Amino acid sequence: MVKINLLNWREEKRKLIEQQFYALLVVAFFAGIGAIFAVQMQLDAMIDYQSSRNSYISNEIKKVEKAIAEIKALEKKKADLLARMNVIQELQGNRSESVHMLDDLVKVLPEGVHLTEFKQAKKALTFIGIAQSNARVSAYMRNIERAEWIENPSLKVIQSKKSDNTKGNKKKANPKGYSEFTLTSQQAAPKDKNKKDKKG
Repeated sequence: MVKINLLNWREEKRKLIEQQFYALLVVAFFAGIGAIFAVQMQLDAMIDYQSSRNSYISNEIKKVEKAIAEIKALEKKKADLLARMNVIQELQGNRSESVHMLDDLVKVLPEGVHLTEFKQAKKALTFIGIAQSNARVSAYMRNIERAEWIENPSLKVIQSKKSDNTKGNKKKANPKGYSEFTLTSQQAAPKDKNKKDKKG
């Protein structure tokens, strides 16, 4: 017996196509979600990798900055030590010069002149004292000019005064006057003086 399909074959084909379409739609949806998830995972991995690199670079920068600070501190210590060494060497080199200069100070002081104060700032010398007269101060300056270890005397202040020896007793004031003076000079070495003399 021959069977006759009375169903509409076009309707079945349409339903089959619809089922296939929905199936593909579902597959595409899940495939899209999977792709998005995979891309997100990749981006997260790249971000984590870059963050770890940034952290490593930051740590290395901190180490370098610390090393630079230590180097600067060492350079400062080195500069301080070199400065101290230079001062010590200068003092050792000038030690004998200072002795000669002080010896000259005694030699050039003429009779009638007394120093009340003496100052030295590096090579600059300052003499403060009293003299029996202005002529004694002039003699003092000439002696300094002839000295080996002192040079360039320059008179800054000179004042003539009268001495008063009364101090509570009934003695008369001493009419004899004296001069207060302040003069400056320079510490010199004989070799420096010889050079200046040759130039002059």
